[in-house]
Amino acid sequence: MRVVAMIMAGGEGSRLTVLSEKRAKPSVPFAGKYRIIDFTLSNCVNSGIYDVAILTQYRPHSLNQHIGIGKPWDLDRVWGGVRLLQPYQARGRQGWYRGTADAVYQNLDYLLEREADVALILSGDHIYKMDYRPMLALHEEKDADLTLAVMNVPLEETDRFGILTVNKQSRVTEFHEKPKDRDKGTLANMGIYVFSVEKLAQRLREGHEKDPDLDFGKHIIPSMIKRDRVYAYPFEGYWVDVGTVDAYWSTSLALCDPDSPLNLWDSSWVIRTRSQERPPMKCSIHGRVVRSLVSNGCTIHGLVEHSVLSPGVYVSPGAVVRESVIMNDTWIGPGAVLDRVVLDKEIVVGAGARVGEGDDMTPNFEMPDKLNTGVTVIGRNAHIPTGIHIGRNVLVHADVDEEHFASAKDGRVPSGATVSREGVLASNNHSASA
Repeated sequence: MRVVAMIMAGGEGSRLTVLSEKRAKPSVPFAGKYRIIDFTLSNCVNSGIYDVAILTQYRPHSLNQHIGIGKPWDLDRVWGGVRLLQPYQARGRQGWYRGTADAVYQNLDYLLEREADVALILSGDHIYKMDYRPMLALHEEKDADLTLAVMNVPLEETDRFGILTVNKQSRVTEFHEKPKDRDKGTLANMGIYVFSVEKLAQRLREGHEKDPDLDFGKHIIPSMIKRDRVYAYPFEGYWVDVGTVDAYWSTSLALCDPDSPLNLWDSSWVIRTRSQERPPMKCSIHGRVVRSLVSNGCTIHGLVEHSVLSPGVYVSPGAVVRESVIMNDTWIGPGAVLDRVVLDKEIVVGAGARVGEGDDMTPNFEMPDKLNTGVTVIGRNAHIPTGIHIGRNVLVHADVDEEHFASAKDGRVPSGATVSREGVLASNNHSASA
């Protein structure tokens, strides 16, 4: 059975706010030295799948640079290997992908040229370890047209997923995409599909004639359940969608715990990435690291507690980093305190700054549905002024400089505020100093 994997990696990931402002969600750094897409790519090669296409769209440059020719994943091959597929404008055809299934439809010629028996359709923005071979074996055993990976989720989260009903033979009998009612069960679609290529091509062509905004959950899966052989493959391992700031932050910090369900050092299932050549981490006599994941190239002169640091982070003497995620090449000044924050790459935090301060849990006025759990997020290449006090649920946009904090009253950015190139904005779009 010849398998081609197609990884959906074109999502904007808007729920991650400024973390995906300049990059696609799958290329967001995770667990220090990795990117989110590394987990799906590693699952492929660890499962013996070496013919992989990555479908990109939104701000693909960071992702393209990270993947390159695929050498870190042993995907730099003459036959097979990795291919980066971006939307293009052709005569009589659309350009941008208009749905998950439309993305595959627009690359259907590529898939058919591979002469594969089955297509393994994957998401590039989930954190998990999975051997796809048992799922492929079930698909072949059942002579299925479509096999979906499923897992049980808490009842209160069922409105975030496609929910399935199956019979005793694991055949799917019902599918409800993000149901508002909580009486449809807890068996959730994971966004991992094995399709018969012939049947997939047929259903994509039919579906596209009816609706160009073709989506697997809304159109293809419900249609196939009524007409084709669709089965569910139960997965009981670790799987997390880190699509929100809180999920990204909490999943990252869980790696610091000794009993973390995600083992990054499992020699039998290596998570591969494009590694950076950096010197070993240095911790001075005054530095201290407690329950943290600290990458190579970091220099620690202060306290790092229950945090994740990517390569090249510098923590100055007297600085405290607590329950935070700090990305590459960020400089934290003397005496600065960071508490419950996520910092993107190449940020400068001035001496004595307090970021993530106080008990005020006011949601961010600009994005109340995305920043409401107390985590403050700072975009790439921002400069945080010396001595500034920044509250919780604050959003600091990328490339913001010290001058953009000038309107902060008494040097304080209140909880729930946003700092952009227009200045410090609190509720009702008024300046924090108004």
